[in-house]
Amino acid sequence: MNRSGNGMERAPNRAALRLRLRLPVFAALIVAAALASGGCSLTPASSATDEGGAAHRAVTSADPGTAGGERAKPDPGAGPETGSVSGVLEGVGNGPNLDAVSGTIGGAEDSPGSGAASGTEPGPATGTNGRTDTNAGAGAPDARPPSQPPKTVVYTGPVEHIFFHPLIVYPELAFDGDEKAQGYDDWFVTVPEFKAILESLYERGYMLVDLQSLFERKNDGGRQTIARRELRMPEGKKPLVLSIDDMNYYDYMRRNGNVFKLIVGSDGRIAAYSKDPSGADSVSTDNEIVPIVDAFVERHPDFSLNGAKGLIALTGYEGVLGYRTNDSDPATAESERREAGVVVERLKADGWTFASHGWGHLDAGKVTLERLIADTKRWKDEVEPIVGPTPVYVYPYGSRPETGSAKFRALEAAGFDILCSVGPTPYLKVMPDAAMMDRRHIDGIALRTQRDKLLGLFDADKVIDPVRPKTR
Repeated sequence: MNRSGNGMERAPNRAALRLRLRLPVFAALIVAAALASGGCSLTPASSATDEGGAAHRAVTSADPGTAGGERAKPDPGAGPETGSVSGVLEGVGNGPNLDAVSGTIGGAEDSPGSGAASGTEPGPATGTNGRTDTNAGAGAPDARPPSQPPKTVVYTGPVEHIFFHPLIVYPELAFDGDEKAQGYDDWFVTVPEFKAILESLYERGYMLVDLQSLFERKNDGGRQTIARRELRMPEGKKPLVLSIDDMNYYDYMRRNGNVFKLIVGSDGRIAAYSKDPSGADSVSTDNEIVPIVDAFVERHPDFSLNGAKGLIALTGYEGVLGYRTNDSDPATAESERREAGVVVERLKADGWTFASHGWGHLDAGKVTLERLIADTKRWKDEVEPIVGPTPVYVYPYGSRPETGSAKFRALEAAGFDILCSVGPTPYLKVMPDAAMMDRRHIDGIALRTQRDKLLGLFDADKVIDPVRPKTR
């Protein structure tokens, strides 16, 4: 090429000049187009984070699913139960006692095992949990096809209902050979056991449902009746009700390896506070049922139908959720009630509901009618103002009065028309004025002795924690 001529030198210079002059114009056009399309933001990252955190920390006061209207309250009758109920953990004042869960107490008859076939599990829908697609550029179409909502079908099979007690967080305190160690081995599960069970339930196609969503109430000539509501599930999914008994964190629980209370963490999420065996404070979102389930559903939105999580059955004789709302000092009790109320509202906003477990954890099948009425009234006076009205009564010990008896009618009169006992298989019976449901107890006894009955849910041999005592 001849590079000595002026014409050959000036041509590339003019082109370069034109390119340099046009670059700022091109850049301005690109920025304007991006701003108009919403494809980028000039907001500092710190501002966006702060705004999102504030929104996440907001706590709603809405109650998702309590029955409306005032309910008739029974006469107080005799004073509340003050003695102890027999059992290894002594009932009143000592929490769970599942002596009555051998299968002879609970539903009058066993329903057939789950025969619903599981299919391909639908993937989570886009847009869940507030997530947005950050891959789409300004003016560029999303290359991924939009997700379709999963196909739903009417479900007519059995509804599984399983329950746990608060998790064993510190096995060295639970299985230390003291007088409570046998009860912990029998009636509780460890954190690794619960997580393994949760994974298995998800793999088998189960999906959490709200117990109250299974029913509808009608006015029949001035009389309220209850009936099954049509249940639609994503194709291939099976319904599961999860409940937790005695999440009060009694004093004996704090000494034997459970957490101390539920709290709302600095990030707005439910967490568990405890003191570890050395006495150091601990706050965790990975060692108790509520935060573990919350995180699991966030990872697997298709494990929950309409945001359902579980049912928390509370007594009242040592407060609720680890807060001593029963304290003899009025100022302390009021402060504890306020703190518990904040946690309750967060739980409700996250899809958790509540049930009565009786104020004093009484055996409804054994106590007198007068004691049951008084105990029920005390729960409604002291616990209901904190957790809100509920139509669900979970029988302590799984022990229920005879259907249609005076004690059964007393619970109905107090507003409880969903009554849950304990049994070895799914059981649900709906009468015009009440629904009765059995729950399977998931604990050390079940893991050791009921593997065959539980195989549809999980394999106990693969779940059981080697930290448990080796000899009985």
